[in-house]
Amino acid sequence: MAEYSEDGYKLISDNRQARHEYEILETFEAGVELRGTEVKSIRAGKVNLRDGYAVIRDAQIWLNNVHISPHDTTNKVYNHDPVRSRRLLLHREEIRKLIGKVEQQGLTLVPLKIYLKQGWVKVYIALAKGKKLYDKRESLKRKQDKREVERALKNRS
Repeated sequence: MAEYSEDGYKLISDNRQARHEYEILETFEAGVELRGTEVKSIRAGKVNLRDGYAVIRDAQIWLNNVHISPHDTTNKVYNHDPVRSRRLLLHREEIRKLIGKVEQQGLTLVPLKIYLKQGWVKVYIALAKGKKLYDKRESLKRKQDKREVERALKNRS
């Protein structure tokens, strides 16, 4: 389930659906404020980013609707709520920049990946704009054409 990237980071979960639904404009790396057993669950790969999104509240950015399953072998008293809001840790300048763009331009914050970097859990969030249906069709067509060209070149050599 988890795989290592070329940079040596351990990829835990990837939100491929977000790249289909949104046009990615800018990306940011953020830390996540987690509780006890959440880190164990993330290391085990029990994370679902598919329906996740980030919101801005009180000059802080919160990650909502990301499902981190409770840890199996831990006492039930210490387990966490799987879909609770989690605070994202960013620099003040980055937060100000995101607040301006989200409020003025009507953009969305979407989590793309969750990974381990030097033992720390990081979330790759994107400033994104929703795609229209015809944009989705166009990007699928481009992707399919690219595959056909690659197949033709592969078969030719």
